[in-house]
Amino acid sequence: MSTVDALPGPLSAQRVRRISRWMVAACWALLVTLPPALVVYWATASADQLAAHANLPAQAIAAPLALWQRVAGAAVTAVPLGLLLAGVWQARRCFGMFAQGQVFTLQATALLGRFAGWVAWAALASMLAGSATSVLLTLNNPPGQRHLSVGIGSDLVFTLFFAGLVWLMAAVIAQGQTLAEENEGFV
Repeated sequence: MSTVDALPGPLSAQRVRRISRWMVAACWALLVTLPPALVVYWATASADQLAAHANLPAQAIAAPLALWQRVAGAAVTAVPLGLLLAGVWQARRCFGMFAQGQVFTLQATALLGRFAGWVAWAALASMLAGSATSVLLTLNNPPGQRHLSVGIGSDLVFTLFFAGLVWLMAAVIAQGQTLAEENEGFV
């Protein structure tokens, strides 16, 4: 029972394959557009927007931003984005398998688990990147006006919860697949 043809419920095999092909395209769109979007954001965002992104008050950046601060900020925030994109790459591969009708396979569930792991690491790195960015953006401020902010919001908590949920589901599906294969060996 490793193909989509064995799926119960309202999703037909053809529909799962079609939606999976769309998801592969969506993953490719994210992989291609997010890195340049990050660069454009850091090149064009106002100091107030960048401050808000780093969990700082709107007027926390007292001195004009230097080019090196924008470049360093973009580099720091590129780390969690890179981790997230590694997860999207795993999801793209998983949806590719679904599009071919390979659903309940150990490889598909492993890809799903890897996706969850990369998303969790991206969320944690995002928290650290926000703190590092707050320091970078206020480094040219006079002494006593520099900031270090730590932001733990509901989006971080939800992302970690989601990643844990997907990882656990992938582990349970993999265990079920292993048991099914063992049972087939006894028959």
